[in-house]
Order: sequence, then structure tokens, then C-alpha cells
Amino acid sequence: MGVINATPDSFADKKRNIDSERLVEIALRMVSEGAEVIDVGGESTRPGAEPVSADEELARVLPVIRGLAQHTRVLISIDTYKASVAEAALDAGATIVNDVSGLHYDRGLARVVAKRGAGLVLVHNRGRSREMYREAVYGDLMSEIVAELHDSVKLATEAGVPENKIILDPGLGFAKRTEHSFEVLANLEVLTKLDRPLLVGPSRKSFMSSTLGECPPEERDWGTASTVTAAVFAGAHVVRVHTVRPMVDVVRVADAIQQHRIGNV
Repeated sequence: MGVINATPDSFADKKRNIDSERLVEIALRMVSEGAEVIDVGGESTRPGAEPVSADEELARVLPVIRGLAQHTRVLISIDTYKASVAEAALDAGATIVNDVSGLHYDRGLARVVAKRGAGLVLVHNRGRSREMYREAVYGDLMSEIVAELHDSVKLATEAGVPENKIILDPGLGFAKRTEHSFEVLANLEVLTKLDRPLLVGPSRKSFMSSTLGECPPEERDWGTASTVTAAVFAGAHVVRVHTVRPMVDVVRVADAIQQHRIGNV
């Protein structure tokens, strides 16, 4: 999954202007490099980010989604927690909704997904962007993530979303301090008990700074490669990344190693 940030304040992209034609070109290059899904977002959900209106979010994402839908048949995901944004994005050509709130911000989102037969990514999170670190208090991290993702799945299925349309994301960095994100990566296989495909998004995230030192996000790609390898080894089905071509190579080699593990041959 390649990431397209149609935002002026993305933590991972030095270019702050929102140029939909440029973003479509970048996304098409990602497809040529091996991306199988393009995830388009119009509101930053990094810790401390300010929310934007649905109208502003739509103005940012719809030109990108329409442009992509005209030029490629790749799967397009809309990264939003708003039902109105999701519905318009699905009309424009998206087929997946990636909800960073796990259906806790806008309960109407699940009904939109169900009505449209879209795929749904449910991300583990707590609180809003401005306060999520205050919510990063756990007694048993993995058990609590499993329980809370199970609750999100229940919200989705009760609204009519089939389980086979749901993908789960443990939410690295979302309401998780550095040690929590590393613990999730080290124990990702615990989430397989939920019996849903797993998406992991470690790309360029700040939790790696504790080992890499302070550096800008675009210099964290080697660290990202390590986390992607760990995610594949632990059972991730999808990895969400900013630099596609090198991470495709990382995934291919990690997959090959996995296939040669004793018991898999």
C-alpha cells in the first residue's frame, strides 16, 4: 500500500503544497513500482494534528482519486474517519475505507461501507490526535489491542459490513508510545487470533527515533525496511509505506525467507 498525503502538513513529506496532478503522478509511479493499493488521505492524523472540515478534506482528495481512477485499475483506499468523505470518495473511484479511529469517531461510516460493499481497514486507536498520548496507558498491551479491535469489528458487522471485507491495523504510533509500538511489532502474531488480514503501517514513524536518533522522516527508510521485514515475518498481509520500490524488494525477500522456514516448505 503506497501512501499519498494530500495534506499541507504531512509528517513524512517535505513538499507542503497540494498539487493534485503531482500527487497523481507520484501515485502512478508507485503503481509502476509494485504498489497494489494506493491510500489517499486529506487530513493529517499524526499526534497533535488539527482536524479539518469534510469540505476541505474532499477538496484535497477527490481530484487525486478521480485522476487515479481514470489512469489505473489499482485499488484505491480513502484514509478518512468521516462518513460523508468516505461516501464521496467511493463515488469517485475508491473501493476501500481506511479508518484511523476504528469506527469510534463517526459511527455512520460503517453504514456507508456496508451500503457500498467497500473494504474496511479498522485501525486501533484511542482518543483524538491532540490527546492520544494521554490515552497511551496499558496494563496488558496486546490483550487490550485485541479486545478493542474486536469491539471495532463488532461495530462494523452490526452495521452490515461482512467480516471478509475487514482488515485490521494495530495502529503503530496511534495512542502508543515508542515502547508500545516496538512491543506491537514484536508480538504481532498475537493479533492473528482475530482471524482477519493484518495491515501494518510503520513507515517513517517517529517511534524509530529512539534507535535511529533524531532525523527527518524521509531519512528513516532504512529503519522502515527493518520494521517491514519484522511485520512480514510476524504475519502482516499488507504494509503501508511511503517509498514503494525498495519496500517491494524488502517484502519479496522477507516472503522468500518465510517460505523456507521449517514447516512451511
